[in-house]
Amino acid sequence: MFPPPRSLPLLLPRLCRSLHLPEHASLALLSSFGASTQRGAPAATKGEAGDVARGLLERSPGCDLVVKAQILAGGRGKGEFMSSGLQGGVHVLRTACEVEKFAARMIGDRLVTAQTGPEGALVPAVLVNEGVDIVEEYYLAILMDRGLEAPCIVCSPRGGVNIEEVAASSPGDILTVPLDVHAGPTDEDVFLVSRKLGLPTPALRLQLREQIRSLYRAFSALDINPLALCASPSSSSPTTLVCVDAKLDFDDNAAFRQARVFSLRDEGAANPRELRAGKAGLSYVQLGGGVGCMVNGAGLAMATMDMIEMSGGEAANFLDVGGGASKEAVVEAFKILTSDPKVRAILVNIFGGIMKCDVIAAGLVAAHREVGLEVPLVVRLEGTNVEEGRAILSGSGLPIIAGTDLDDASAKAVAAAAAA
Repeated sequence: MFPPPRSLPLLLPRLCRSLHLPEHASLALLSSFGASTQRGAPAATKGEAGDVARGLLERSPGCDLVVKAQILAGGRGKGEFMSSGLQGGVHVLRTACEVEKFAARMIGDRLVTAQTGPEGALVPAVLVNEGVDIVEEYYLAILMDRGLEAPCIVCSPRGGVNIEEVAASSPGDILTVPLDVHAGPTDEDVFLVSRKLGLPTPALRLQLREQIRSLYRAFSALDINPLALCASPSSSSPTTLVCVDAKLDFDDNAAFRQARVFSLRDEGAANPRELRAGKAGLSYVQLGGGVGCMVNGAGLAMATMDMIEMSGGEAANFLDVGGGASKEAVVEAFKILTSDPKVRAILVNIFGGIMKCDVIAAGLVAAHREVGLEVPLVVRLEGTNVEEGRAILSGSGLPIIAGTDLDDASAKAVAAAAAA
């Protein structure tokens, strides 16, 4: 109805690169597959917010108006805006004028929640929805279970709370229903879910079946993993189940299949270094340490991060330049690494296979000079033409620290970062 506005095993979960869609885009996608959602639209200015509110009031005079800050983090309702001091990123209002007033205080400010950290997240837009009178809240997700090698429905009658806390404190309140990947949700599957949720009437159970089937169509067509929603029967229409919240994540490996979805990426909310690396064809994930890493190969990158941690340091990033580490790729990698103010030293760990060590060394020297590298650089080379590569580095006249092996290189990088 409304268009959107303009290393160690413990480290593995942090290295997943995904497209995270804001709530308004997630709900619009679900709606396009037949799921029942609230009426509403995003707004990038207070004027747009007021227009959406007036449109909703024309269709449903006297309805509540819900204004939600659109950031890629949870805990919005309990958050605080840094500049305006406004408490909470979700507000229920009555008039279009109120909507404009609150939207003006939200848009362009930074909202601090339990998930954003103290720096908060910039709010580029708000979502203005028609309010619903929530009687019950449920949790429902469709996700892939790698252990079962099948998609599953995960549901709980305890919606509106942190599902991880429910899993930890009351695992019996969560039901997992494996699905046949070819047949999708069956009537028996829906019966199990409805019984767990405690839906009181046949009409609601029938609506649940249609909602689950719509969500599964979206899950299958869009490569969604995972999908979360909160569904509520309205007191004014007690036989209605509505998706009132949604968070959709898409693995970056699905980008070639889901061009439409990835066109919805909010680049303003993305990490600028990760965005820049993606455009350059580099695999980069920002972490929090002081040793920047540049490696060719994902497995070697994980080993490098492990060794940095075992040497008493912490990696600032995961950066895989791939097997064809050209001079241009190295230059761009150095620029990305040095743009992070936390990086106090750089460790380059290259295994020369397809790309020979002497070619890589020449690229490192050229990139060092072009970028004007000011932080200590530690290089460990191994593989084809390694002696020639080491000779190029030692004869360059640049302050490049050589590592004899990965143990030595990681220790030197951690020491250099500590001394910087």
